[in-house]
Amino acid sequence: MKGPDFLLEQVGRLKTRMGAFFVGSRAVFRGRDLHTELKDMDWAELYVFGITGRRFSPAQLRLMQSLWTYTSYPDARLWNNRVAALAGSARSTGNLGIAAALAVSEASIYGRGVDIRAIEFLIRTKKHVDDGGSLADQVEKELKAQRSIAGYGRPIAAKDERLVPIMALAEHLGLADGPHVRLAFAVKEVLIAGGWRQHLNYGGLAAALAADLGLTPQEYYLFMFPAFLAGMAPCYIEAEQRPEGSLFSLACSHIQYQGQPQRPWQPPR
Repeated sequence: MKGPDFLLEQVGRLKTRMGAFFVGSRAVFRGRDLHTELKDMDWAELYVFGITGRRFSPAQLRLMQSLWTYTSYPDARLWNNRVAALAGSARSTGNLGIAAALAVSEASIYGRGVDIRAIEFLIRTKKHVDDGGSLADQVEKELKAQRSIAGYGRPIAAKDERLVPIMALAEHLGLADGPHVRLAFAVKEVLIAGGWRQHLNYGGLAAALAADLGLTPQEYYLFMFPAFLAGMAPCYIEAEQRPEGSLFSLACSHIQYQGQPQRPWQPPR
């Protein structure tokens, strides 16, 4: 039902399957009492449960949290951390700075846009191969359509330092041999054999592990939202502790200027 009748039905009420807060009584979270049934959950487990409505094993949760931990870099030069750091340098609040840094993490090249395209590619490619299709043909089709494959290649270096620790943990937890992970590495071999300089990177491996855990593209997108968060607060704090406005200062001599030449200032009469 759409239109005025549907809107009238929503007046004065909230229909929800997710939860509700009953003032002075209880809070319901996806049909469970937050303070009794879910009271022993840690924050990450509750966050994942809120997204998926499913419970995961301790090993699965440990692996999922590692996807956040191993890419939490407190380096203010990184595009999103720079926003948090500049907010500290400008004496903005921590909430505003970090919220803005998370917002720019939606970047289609480096951030959440890659996450969605990577997991969609792996799910789509697995179905193609399961149906008897050729992996090489699917990779070639993707390259012709997109000129690249999300989760492969890295602008600054061929090697991704996060892969080894993630795979070591996944192997320790017995979660390293899922079909999407095997597919991700098989795609890498196809790209190498074809002479494409696109090696598997963090985005591809993280998407493969998430797909093997049963996350949909939307669930994976929402799950990865805090992935860079832990590295942002240190950038904000350090910049806020330095002299105001001193972060990434730029000398006038570093700017190539082709406008009016230098001229004396004449005060108004």
